[in-house]
Amino acid sequence: MFLPKRLSIVALTAVTLVLAACDRPAAEPAMEPHTAASAAAPTNRIAIPPAVRSNLGITFAIAQRRHVQETLLAPGRFEYQPTATRSYRTMLPGRVDILVEQFERVKKGTPLYRIDAPAWRDMQQAIAKANTTVVSLRATASAFGPLLQAHERHEAILKDNIVIWNARIEQLEALREAGGGRLSEFTTAQTSLASAQADLASAQEKDAELLASRLQTEAAMQAAKAEQSLALDAAAAVLGLDVDALIAPSSNVSDAPPTWRFIKTIEVKATAPGVVESIDLTPGAWADAQAPVVTVVQPDRLRFHASGLQSDLGVLRNGLAVTIVPPTPTLTGTAVPMDSVMHGTLALGLSGDPDKRTVDLYVTPDELTSWARAGVSAQLEIVTNSTAAQELSIPLAAVQRDGLTPVIFRRAPDNPSEAIRMEADLGMDDGRWVAVLSGLRDDDEVVLDGGFQLMLATSGSIQKGGHFHSDGTFHEGEH
Repeated sequence: MFLPKRLSIVALTAVTLVLAACDRPAAEPAMEPHTAASAAAPTNRIAIPPAVRSNLGITFAIAQRRHVQETLLAPGRFEYQPTATRSYRTMLPGRVDILVEQFERVKKGTPLYRIDAPAWRDMQQAIAKANTTVVSLRATASAFGPLLQAHERHEAILKDNIVIWNARIEQLEALREAGGGRLSEFTTAQTSLASAQADLASAQEKDAELLASRLQTEAAMQAAKAEQSLALDAAAAVLGLDVDALIAPSSNVSDAPPTWRFIKTIEVKATAPGVVESIDLTPGAWADAQAPVVTVVQPDRLRFHASGLQSDLGVLRNGLAVTIVPPTPTLTGTAVPMDSVMHGTLALGLSGDPDKRTVDLYVTPDELTSWARAGVSAQLEIVTNSTAAQELSIPLAAVQRDGLTPVIFRRAPDNPSEAIRMEADLGMDDGRWVAVLSGLRDDDEVVLDGGFQLMLATSGSIQKGGHFHSDGTFHEGEH
């Protein structure tokens, strides 16, 4: 009785399967890979509710199109542009009083320090001496005009006397030829004529001497004016002022002394806005000439200095569009987020390093981000061929290794609180991004930070099955 009953059950089951097969509709055509992937209900899912994401620090990166094969990475650092740093030094030896604090932001014209310099008083004395010489020579030169005019009148009188005596002598000679006149009168007239001619010669000689003295005085005055100008220029350079400001009256009172006479100490002011980077002297210290005192920088005038390989010189060229990226590929924690980038244009340096086989690369960012600081390291992404086809890519840091198998976690399109473990089908990488050949679509999200913890939780070689608690801990088995 037992065997026939068992056969009847088997027969009934077979009939049921046949009927079910007959009622099954015809097979649908194969779906496209992306449609099938989204329509299928994967079983390799892991729950990542908001509390778990917060405790594990899980972040997501969006799959995007990039030139992975045409991208070069070059390490480097930020540095100040050559004109961004201004070093203020002592122009004369003296006692220095500091007027600013380190890291203080200063404007153009802000007093930085004062110098009490004995050499400044020597400069004031030189200016005063040059001024006195100019005034004295100017007074001497002004006296030559009346003297020369008096000599011209004297010469005119002497010339008139000579004419008169010449006429008298001609008259006396005519009388003598006519048999008249006296010899004494003729002799007296000749003597007077000779005396007048001698006086004229002496006056002309004096005129020559006066003219020579006048020329010498004018030359000396020109030299004194040049010395005065040089002394004022030197003082203006030391004080950082214009000459007009130095010689301007010190007050509104008429005949007020010039400003330079009342300057006791040299006050050095900032010539451009910036931040006080360093103070190299203690307040009140005595410093020699050319000693560094204060260094002011303009922190917004930065450039990025990277090192490229000389083997890449075939594709590196000036004018390439580049991106400056933070070195840590993360979106969480205290590091700079990987999407906080800067853009610029590449400029190749004029020389390279023969030992390291590198070449200098420079980029001035179009706009600085908050993390850009002198000395901060970063990386330079250089796209050598922007016309090439782009590949769907994800951050290389989103790829985990389960043994030898690359694994990524795709955020479930139908449930943001679930991640789908996938064996990654990867292509080439540039050291920061990696091409994904299949399994993802544009704008899909993959786990970036926290992917390693998910890999541990789903790894067949370490743990198998389980669940996350809201505190981020993982436990095997069901609740």
